[in-house]
Amino acid sequence: MPTYPYMLVDAFTDRPLGGNPCAVIFDADPLDAPTMQAIAREMNLSETAFVHRSAVADVGARYFTPVEEIPLAGHPTIATIIALVDAGRIALAGDTTHLSLELPAGVIPIVIYAEGGQARRVVMSQLAPRFLAVYDPAEVLPAFGLRAEDVMPGAPVQTVSTGTPQLMIPLRDHAALRRARVDPAAFVALRARGDFFSPHLFCLGGATAVGRTFARHFGLPPDTPEDPFTGSATGGMAAYLWHHGLIDVPTWVAEQGHWMGRPGQATVAVVGPPAAIRTVQVGGGAVVLIRGELQL
Repeated sequence: MPTYPYMLVDAFTDRPLGGNPCAVIFDADPLDAPTMQAIAREMNLSETAFVHRSAVADVGARYFTPVEEIPLAGHPTIATIIALVDAGRIALAGDTTHLSLELPAGVIPIVIYAEGGQARRVVMSQLAPRFLAVYDPAEVLPAFGLRAEDVMPGAPVQTVSTGTPQLMIPLRDHAALRRARVDPAAFVALRARGDFFSPHLFCLGGATAVGRTFARHFGLPPDTPEDPFTGSATGGMAAYLWHHGLIDVPTWVAEQGHWMGRPGQATVAVVGPPAAIRTVQVGGGAVVLIRGELQL
């Protein structure tokens, strides 16, 4: 009976049961895509990560939601790197360790920051942003129980990709964000005619005094109805805000998940001028909760 070591890791948090949980499956090279998809359905988390050897990077990974593979994701990346360090599969090179990670979207740089020999924070450099379709707010907002007037004044509703295309829906305040509720039929229809993987609703002002932005991210069953923290969309959001002149600094703390009882935080740094962003760096900590073995 084949066995695969795995870990359950909470990402974008420094404490257990916060942030976003991810299952990380090691030695996944023999697994085909249908088997990985079936395991992701079994885990029933936002994403499950499968670690494999790479010919073009230090390590490779593939990420699956319960429904489909995703080309680039944030919290599985943070979780995967922390798990590899915890398992002794990546050796720290002092307080700062550089490596490369192969994903279906491409090879991305990773930096691990350590203190006292322990990995504390992982920073991923996402792909240069692509600014894609712009939507009529009156077409989009009803799918989330909102009105066009709830959009941040002067801000477009637009798909942005830093590796995975996400629909950026900027809202005017926390009250509008709290009112958001998915209309399943309208959401399905919107996604079917759209160019995005999932929607990212956000506003300026954090859930705590530390944050500059606060977000919610929705899906439809059998995917998770709401994501506790979404690193790829956080990168797209950061590029969007900087590109459109909606935030006055290129670095800040993004927050998500607090209203779900799973508070998460990420550092974001947009690299490059608003008209020519080269990358977005998204970083956070993670905590290993479970070490186990998968038997197939």
